[in-house]
Amino acid sequence: MKIIMLGAPGAGKGTQAKKIAEKYGIPHISTGDIFRANIKNGTELGKKAKTYMDQGLLVPDELVVDLVVDRVQQADCEKGYVLDGFPRTIPQAESLDEALAKLGDKVDFAINVEVPDENIINRMGGRRACVGCGATYHVVFNAPKVEDVCDTCGEKLILRDDDKPETVKKRLDVYHEQTQPLIDYYKKAGVLKEVDGTVAMEEVFQAIVQVLGA
Repeated sequence: MKIIMLGAPGAGKGTQAKKIAEKYGIPHISTGDIFRANIKNGTELGKKAKTYMDQGLLVPDELVVDLVVDRVQQADCEKGYVLDGFPRTIPQAESLDEALAKLGDKVDFAINVEVPDENIINRMGGRRACVGCGATYHVVFNAPKVEDVCDTCGEKLILRDDDKPETVKKRLDVYHEQTQPLIDYYKKAGVLKEVDGTVAMEEVFQAIVQVLGA
């Protein structure tokens, strides 16, 4: 079961990817984790990636695909995997398909967690982070016992710059421009499944389990 998670930033795809990984006993793979592991282990691919990252440059698609393909060939991926945050663009998706085809493999499901922009802006605008211990809250879904005070350490809670409406809107614009075309790409390939991401987290997960047919 090879699964790709799609969805705008803040749609909750990372949370769902973790839940899928737990239920089906397959690894949850994010490109950030792959980069960190390869750099830490001093692999050839890790060294190449680090030279770009040290200069503040984006790691080229070709190298990212090599890192992902290397990861999915490891023993723990035998039963499948959940890819989260990759591919982000059509060229990455095409390169991944080509590389998997050479291994006699392919993507089984591309799951798009569908949430309208306004919901995401409201959702992220309600997030609060503790300046002390880093705990996160939400003014509606997971409010602290005392407004703007952390339950754990008593420090102040703040709205991070990343979660401010204008920042979120910019990130969504980039997402629609770059990543939205992937939805059409996987639809054409016949592997796209869409789930409503506006309902409760557990309901979203149950919808995904139905899609995966297990």
